[in-house]
Amino acid sequence: MTTATDPAQLALDAAQAVREFNHLTFPRPDQTPTFPYPGDAYDAIGALKTLAQRLPQAIEQIGTALDVLATIGHLGSADGWDPNRHVANVQEFLVTAMEQASGLAQCLDLAHSAVSPLTYSGPDDEPEEEPCGEGMCQCSCVGVLHPCGCDCPRCSDCRQLPENCDCDD
Repeated sequence: MTTATDPAQLALDAAQAVREFNHLTFPRPDQTPTFPYPGDAYDAIGALKTLAQRLPQAIEQIGTALDVLATIGHLGSADGWDPNRHVANVQEFLVTAMEQASGLAQCLDLAHSAVSPLTYSGPDDEPEEEPCGEGMCQCSCVGVLHPCGCDCPRCSDCRQLPENCDCDD
């Protein structure tokens, strides 16, 4: 994650990330689905929920910054009106935006819960792992016989390969 000191740039980066998400997930009939498994949708909804949950604080802090500038007399107005009048209008819209962002977060939370029981029932397109003893052994079997069917020579005490075993014979 990059560290930035310009809050507006961070907001632009977030907007760009959502734009890229939209381009990546745009449905195209000639391509495989962007979310081939329900877990992918679950993760995406969860991430968007988190984004929405953080928006009210970000929006509120913009309003606070404008209040501080108005309080210390560092605001003017290009139209000749009282800057405090403009700040009051901005605050009204920011409060509405905060409320709507909270509502969005609540809806995404419900969607996140609703998608959680879904499971994948389509064809298994994942490549099978190599069987034990062919470079992919992740064996942590117990006992003399390995229930997984592998014949890897693991120490019965520490489950390590012979070259890594420090057990006394």
